[in-house]
Amino acid sequence: MIEQQHITLGSGRLSPADRPTHSVMSMPELVLALKAASDDTRLTLLALCRRSELTVSELVAILGQSQPRVSRHLKLLCDAGLLERTREGAWVYYRLALSGAHAALATMLDDLIQSGDPALATQLARLDQVRQQRAARAQEYFSRNAAHWDEVRRLHVSEREVETALHAILGTDDIDDLLDLGTGTGRLLSVLAGRVSGAIGVDLNPEMLSIARSALDSPEYQHVQVRHGDILRLPFAAGSFDLVTAHQVMHFMDEPRQMIAGAAAMLRPGGRLVIIDFLSHDHDELRSDHAHRRLGFDDAELGAWFTETGLTPEHTLHLPGRTLTVGLWSALRPALDQEA
Repeated sequence: MIEQQHITLGSGRLSPADRPTHSVMSMPELVLALKAASDDTRLTLLALCRRSELTVSELVAILGQSQPRVSRHLKLLCDAGLLERTREGAWVYYRLALSGAHAALATMLDDLIQSGDPALATQLARLDQVRQQRAARAQEYFSRNAAHWDEVRRLHVSEREVETALHAILGTDDIDDLLDLGTGTGRLLSVLAGRVSGAIGVDLNPEMLSIARSALDSPEYQHVQVRHGDILRLPFAAGSFDLVTAHQVMHFMDEPRQMIAGAAAMLRPGGRLVIIDFLSHDHDELRSDHAHRRLGFDDAELGAWFTETGLTPEHTLHLPGRTLTVGLWSALRPALDQEA
């Protein structure tokens, strides 16, 4: 049961594919992009990177070409703005540009390839093999850690109840850009994907990111990405997101208020921060057995941290479980006219 607030659930927004783009390119940019795409291997790379976020080694295996050759093709596409390149430790991931005119052009070029083209069909079949290998690795990690997660889950309400409460807090508000801190398996990204134009999940754990990539590796999540990074040192410009979430993250942190300050800085005027975590409890075994640094949080504590970072506390929801209560706390970045 949701306590303290009565909020009506809202309907989802249009899918990202239904949203128009208004970006344009200069003529030199367009010529550069078209030249970069004017090669059968590079067109294949656009098609593959539209469907999945891939490393050079994965693309080498799919294309059957040498690593230097594949890397040269990728560089041309990145320099032209058609692909995005992201480093994650020793790995580099490539995906189709997510927004703007370059993304629209790359998508259009892929759409123009004849359905069932035999050359592309072979590469897509190899892509499916790569996806299956990823899924197998993710399942193996889940199997190793299932007992650990299930032990904690038995203490609190179901994730479905938490997700229903989150949708209630968000209502029918438009959400352009979502940032999920400590994204883990990417569950929250998948839950909110149908309501956002773009979403990024950040996590420091490479194995968790592998699971998230596997879970989000399908067409309905083409506008969603995960990135390796420290949530206390976010690599994004201030004011880049409409919604920032942190689901069961703060109790692992030494300085949770620092995370809230960083999250608040990410919000645009009118943007919302939502924290989901445990209320204060006395289960001290969670420190020793599950590496919890904090035994939950109080409403007043969260409210004070919101206020000191310039946010206005909004909703507080309590979801009692078997022995632990999950709290959802939201706060808003004042709109520009309110700050004036």
